[in-house]
Amino acid sequence: MVQVSERPGTAKISNLQDKFVYEIGVMYDAENRFLEAQQMMCQCCQHSQLKSLMENHIRETEQQIRNLEQVFNALGQQPRRINCDAASGLISDGQRFMLLAADNPKILELGLAAGQAKVEQLEISCYRGLIKGAEQMGQNQVVQLLQQNLQQEEQTAQKIEQCMPQLLQEAKSSSGTGSSKSR
Repeated sequence: MVQVSERPGTAKISNLQDKFVYEIGVMYDAENRFLEAQQMMCQCCQHSQLKSLMENHIRETEQQIRNLEQVFNALGQQPRRINCDAASGLISDGQRFMLLAADNPKILELGLAAGQAKVEQLEISCYRGLIKGAEQMGQNQVVQLLQQNLQQEEQTAQKIEQCMPQLLQEAKSSSGTGSSKSR
């Protein structure tokens, strides 16, 4: 069980505004973590289509972070990162996979795309929830900023999904039958 005292800088949540600001802080942390992870993943990627997709999404993520900073401003708050354990977990899983698959670039690239797809689905879910909250609070400017982020995440998820069959085929070809032959 996590105690509030274990999370320095995190105030108790006592109303919808506090809840919303907390969730924006969590998303702000997630986007910053994902930006760093994408930059690392991009350096490991040799697949031109996937690398291009990642480079484009890095620029989008930088804009999404600026959008979240504008959300904080619109709410009269200073931007504040609140640890996102879900982002930390996805990044940790991705880093472990990268280490384990480092000797096979095609498997590595397939794993990078799969990891990015997981991240996109988390972000899509979070932004949809944040948009509903902002709508309920009548925060139209916030809704617009969050919708921009959501649209970019949905487009990236779609592009990754379109790229996956090719990456899967290339990974399958690079590892023979694709099955383990150990006994």
